[in-house]
Amino acid sequence: MEETKVNKTSDRQYYTFALRIIGDFGASIAIPVIVSVLIGQYLDEKYQRSPLFTIIAFVISALISAKIIHKKAKRYGILYQKLVDNDGT
Repeated sequence: MEETKVNKTSDRQYYTFALRIIGDFGASIAIPVIVSVLIGQYLDEKYQRSPLFTIIAFVISALISAKIIHKKAKRYGILYQKLVDNDGT
């Protein structure tokens, strides 16, 4: 009985891993969007083209966020597989 507890990955490790993913993905989406929209709004005011630059900045930030999320999803997939593999041995 004690032997299986030593080899098994605890639920806490899975929850910690999930919270890490949520926080990392949330920041990867929010930070580029917020920064680019603020820059877009500044440019809109400066050149009086509202909402042109804000929309362009938002679209660019969405594409950047998608690329970042894709890379992180691959990395987290590998880390998750290692976590599962540790659970089985």
